[in-house]
Amino acid sequence: MATTTTKPDELAVPLDLVLTSGAKPITRQIMPDAAWFRLAANLAKQPGVVADRTSTLVRELGSIVAGRSNRAPDRSDKRFSDPAWQQNPLLHRIMQGYLAAAETADGLLTDADLDWRDADKMRFVIDNLLEGLAPTNNPVISPLGWKALIDTGGLSAVRGVRAFARDMASQPRVPAMVEPDAFAVGETVAATKGAVVFANSMFELIQYAPQTPTVRAIPLLLVPPVINKFYIMDIAPGRSMIEYFVQQGQQVFVMSWRNPQARHRGWGFDAYGAAIVEALDTVQKIAGTDSAHLLATCSGGILAAMTAAHLAAIGEGDRIAGLTLAVTVLDETNAGFASALMSDRAAQAAIRTSAKKGYLDGRAMAEMFAWLRPTDLVWRYWVNNYVQGRPPAAFDVLFWNADTTRMTAALHRDMVLMGVHNSLVNPGELSMLGSAVDLSAITADAYVIGGVADHISPWQATYRSARLLGSKDNRYVLSSSGHIAALVNPPGNPKASYRVGAVDSADPREWLGAAEKLSDSWWPHYVAWLAERSGPEIDAPKTLGGEDFPPLGPAPGTYVMQK
Repeated sequence: MATTTTKPDELAVPLDLVLTSGAKPITRQIMPDAAWFRLAANLAKQPGVVADRTSTLVRELGSIVAGRSNRAPDRSDKRFSDPAWQQNPLLHRIMQGYLAAAETADGLLTDADLDWRDADKMRFVIDNLLEGLAPTNNPVISPLGWKALIDTGGLSAVRGVRAFARDMASQPRVPAMVEPDAFAVGETVAATKGAVVFANSMFELIQYAPQTPTVRAIPLLLVPPVINKFYIMDIAPGRSMIEYFVQQGQQVFVMSWRNPQARHRGWGFDAYGAAIVEALDTVQKIAGTDSAHLLATCSGGILAAMTAAHLAAIGEGDRIAGLTLAVTVLDETNAGFASALMSDRAAQAAIRTSAKKGYLDGRAMAEMFAWLRPTDLVWRYWVNNYVQGRPPAAFDVLFWNADTTRMTAALHRDMVLMGVHNSLVNPGELSMLGSAVDLSAITADAYVIGGVADHISPWQATYRSARLLGSKDNRYVLSSSGHIAALVNPPGNPKASYRVGAVDSADPREWLGAAEKLSDSWWPHYVAWLAERSGPEIDAPKTLGGEDFPPLGPAPGTYVMQK
């Protein structure tokens, strides 16, 4: 059972690797199925083990009732931090009984010795059931709830009921993690100065204003995920990746994807690949260069890698000065809970669901991802919002997390089938813009980033993905952070560190043991890597865009505002 509390920076966001599960509600995810049957069957073959676990639990419960148990929550488990759980005899026994039962359930799952797919599925089920049953969530016995009720003269209960009714009225049907008006796009988030210099039906291209007298000649194009808005890369002044790169003298452009509607259902791999090529064309024309760097994240990294393979196949691979992939899984072999869900049957059901609507709703994905981290993303806010009747604290990453977008039915289909068959590991199994995709044909220097605490894109999977590239100089960087903090990672954090090394070992564990460990953020290391591959310093442009690409409006543009 998950007992650790994750910092908000490390909370996960809707990622396209869970596309099958995002098409159906959480209740269907935890309903009994074949995985449940195999769990029961495996335990039935071990009656002695089950009996031992049961008798141990019974003895422990007896010790708890008698007041002789020393059982206590882990130091990292903040759910029971209120003194009442230690000082009140009844609450203390309830807490100990819950912890004992949770430990038994966890042990039985381990004893069942399921294959990785069933184990991940049942871990998801058991974690959610146990987290939901935690006594800290019960408003009748929660000391936090009673204190709030007394302090507010009963108003906390009224506020909690109102918040519950509001949150359950529409997707995602989970407690709100941030108020919808906590931040303003273009003012308090996505605030770096720039202009939209190109737009078509699929994306707006934003160029950022230089903040240094000179800039590197070869520009950097950022490709964000297709089911999130781009401004995680420009989250807030002082914590913005885009702002930092500009301040270091890099010419920076970013694609801001349109939030598609049902009429855009036909946009698939080829449409998004063509969009990346068009953005690359525009960036090169504006910068006056023959090449540009690509930095892509999550699902945007999948599309960028496929597009780079297409360019290599048609003899234009040298247009990519360097390929950077952040928290991107190209090799989905045993890539976590997402892969565990992606059976052919589940895939086809998910495809049918999105085909009916014309898209996969990002709010459904947000709901699914919340249940992947129930302690941090559901029950923490359940207690705060409903039991205590308090508004959630304002946090920019969570505001962005709630600002979801849709994914077209065609892209959803393409992504799901790619994941089910793990197609990118097999050269020629997929195509992009008429070219057979062979990732080993990509020869541009590569910089691949993973997060050691990333539960959505496991770092081992991102490392294996880096080995698929044919880059001559392929560097892998492992941040000490989770899925989002691996990106939102400005310099100056004394707790941050990263490891870096060549991708020369087949075993990620061997790489981990040999890689150099450095303190602080990887951003300065990456900027230095870019600078070595970005040509000479030139005078910063006086105006944004160009003769054929006049500014169309200020950053962050209009597509990012679409709901």
